[in-house]
Amino acid sequence: MTGGSLGLRTGSNGSLQSIKNVFAGNGRLLHSKSFGSARKNSIMMLSGSREKERPLPSVRYRCLGRRKVSMLLLVALALLVFVLGSFVVSKVSNSPTVDQRIGTMSMAHYLNGAHNEANSVNGGDGNRFQVSASEGANHPCANFTFPPPPPPNLRRIGPRPCPVCYLPVSQAIASMPSSPSESPVLHNLTYVHDENPIKTEPHGGSDFGGYPSLKQRNDSFDIKESMTVHCGFVKGSQPGHRTGFDFDESDLEELQQFHEIIVASAIFGNYDVIQQPRNISEEAKKNVPFYMFIDEETEADMKNKSMFDDSKRVGLWRIVVIHNVPYSDARRNGKVPKLLLHRIFPNIRYSIWIDGKLQLVVDPYQILERFLWRENANFAISRHYRRFDVFIEAEANKAAGKYDNSSIDAQVDFYKKEGLTPYSEAKLPITSDVPEGCVLIKEHIPITNLFTCLWFNEVDRFTSRDQLSFGIVRDKIMAKVDWHINMFMDCERRNFVIQAYHRDLLENMPPPVAVIRRPPALPNINVRGRNRGRRIPRHGRDRRSGLRHHRRASAGNREEQFLLNAV
Repeated sequence: MTGGSLGLRTGSNGSLQSIKNVFAGNGRLLHSKSFGSARKNSIMMLSGSREKERPLPSVRYRCLGRRKVSMLLLVALALLVFVLGSFVVSKVSNSPTVDQRIGTMSMAHYLNGAHNEANSVNGGDGNRFQVSASEGANHPCANFTFPPPPPPNLRRIGPRPCPVCYLPVSQAIASMPSSPSESPVLHNLTYVHDENPIKTEPHGGSDFGGYPSLKQRNDSFDIKESMTVHCGFVKGSQPGHRTGFDFDESDLEELQQFHEIIVASAIFGNYDVIQQPRNISEEAKKNVPFYMFIDEETEADMKNKSMFDDSKRVGLWRIVVIHNVPYSDARRNGKVPKLLLHRIFPNIRYSIWIDGKLQLVVDPYQILERFLWRENANFAISRHYRRFDVFIEAEANKAAGKYDNSSIDAQVDFYKKEGLTPYSEAKLPITSDVPEGCVLIKEHIPITNLFTCLWFNEVDRFTSRDQLSFGIVRDKIMAKVDWHINMFMDCERRNFVIQAYHRDLLENMPPPVAVIRRPPALPNINVRGRNRGRRIPRHGRDRRSGLRHHRRASAGNREEQFLLNAV
């Protein structure tokens, strides 16, 4: 309570009755003249106390005002940083990369009616995307469309999977063609056998590949009804028997068996960690064998970790150990089963190859139906998600240290002399010269077997970077025969395989940081019960208002006590 609330704002000639009205029942009255000086002094003291109290809240309010202004400035600064960051990210995501430049071309049938892949994956501009028209109006997926791209604030940079319309497994099995596809022009394909291959030219090559000459290489692109070409395994009586890249006798017998479909992969140099397939139907588990090729180094590590025994099985994978590998480079050894499965498995109809770092997460029947049978294709591979041009791919390989730079330059210069040009709209309907070659989906017929043979010969002659040689082999064959490859979007590939890290990256990764979650602070409870039934003041506004109330009450009590003493 203050002097103002007591009603002491009286004139200089105030009477004793005003004091009685204020302090009724206090007894004694003083002479008005003697009390006038006391009252004057008390009013001056009260006024002084008010003057002493007033600066405190004004200082506090001024500090609070400055604090609020500071907070507003910080919020405004954070908002500005967020807006600028969003603008930079949007500018980077919309930068004119190779695929986006292709997207600006007027190509009506590019990507089967879809916009360029960067838009569909990274959330760029574009309408809803229609699947291939070859499916027919009666196909269950004929009306399937991609969802619209996310708003700009939800876009994510980098490659991502996109939706794929798969048939149920039973319907996919029912759609399998009853007879092999027609192989254009080429009907009979045999392979060179040479127990003593001799290198006659300064170019690359190997004993395993047979050192084909440049003339033999050029002749192999002249497609005829019957052809004999180099295709690895030039020694020995059959692939895997004293040829280099040798199998155990028990494995040789199994690899000769007939299968409609196989899935294959490989790990050489203990380079990857084996990945178990998921979402595989019971029909596929029963009828589709999964083969994993490994070298002796990888076998020793797996046995040391008790991953497999004499059964040669690790989950769904049937392990096939390779002896006498033909190359010192583990990556080049991996190209043998990848590109020459038709030589290792002479009696199969379809194969799905996945690199050892990938995990298959969709049933093989559904993959074959989506990318081969539905498209009337006999070879399918995804195109690179960003690069479409061999020359740009070569520079990217050099920058990343994927191979010796001089060898990459020599290979690209050789192809340039043969007529290889940068990718442009003139190559339509071909949509890319650069594949993402970690997945191959193939029907084993003479023309596709020839394609992978000649592709392997380029890998054997030049660098092991098969992305560089894919386009030149494809174009040379397509120039001779009416044949095409289904190069589907890489975001579709990422829908049915998940990519893991290579072993060296996994082993060198720092351990995950432990997150310590502190328990919430307990309320301030008086265990002795002294505060029972009383409201405990909170921090912040309630506490400050309580302090102001306590200060006003204390000041009023002091003033009242002074007046009583004065009376």
